[in-house]
Amino acid sequence: MSNELLQALKLIKEKEWIDLTHTFGPDSPHFAAFAAAEFKTLFTHDDGFFAQSFTFPGQYGTHLDAPIHFVRDARYLDELGLKELVLPLIVIDKSEEAAADADYSLSVADILAFEAEHGEIEAGSFVALRTDWSKRWPSQERFENKDADGNNHAPGWSMEALEFLFRQRGVKAIGHETFDTDSAADYTKNGALLGEYYVLERDTYQVELLKNLDLVPPKGAVIFNIVPKAERASGFPVRSFAILP
Repeated sequence: MSNELLQALKLIKEKEWIDLTHTFGPDSPHFAAFAAAEFKTLFTHDDGFFAQSFTFPGQYGTHLDAPIHFVRDARYLDELGLKELVLPLIVIDKSEEAAADADYSLSVADILAFEAEHGEIEAGSFVALRTDWSKRWPSQERFENKDADGNNHAPGWSMEALEFLFRQRGVKAIGHETFDTDSAADYTKNGALLGEYYVLERDTYQVELLKNLDLVPPKGAVIFNIVPKAERASGFPVRSFAILP
């Protein structure tokens, strides 16, 4: 068994690994209701060692939202199982549509068109929505993309698409490049992040502010979402990466 495991490790080390995580700091884009992160130096090498303190909301930078983030009496981040954090990765590319329409929402028709080309989405997958919104990093202004009236415009998932993926395809988790699950237009229309609530109500997680999805194939990769085990946390910055087939 150990030989098989070491052989598997050797195999994946030979593959290409893609970092899906933004480097973040005090000046990075973040949800407008949160204060910017604070990084402070506590000790320097003149003191004998270098140490820092970090202050930021759990939902900062590329981060993982646990079910409790939106749902009462749900699981905290530290209650997620290790095997839940490593999943087959599906990437649905809607970057051209998002470039043409900043309020674009992924539809069921989009998913069916993806499957017609690449095959049915397997149960237990992590499905990521590629919009290339991550290329707006590190500009807070470009991420929010406000119009003259101060309204944000950013793409996202439609409720119908999420319901289809979880109910009809049995996917495990999702991720995207924007601050929120819902498109900004849907949030404005509904007055709530209905899509985000729906995902977390499935007793699973999502990863927000992903990057480099343009370097990952539509199917065949594996995503690792490595996150600190903070006690009773609603979310935390995550180191997400993909291993390509």
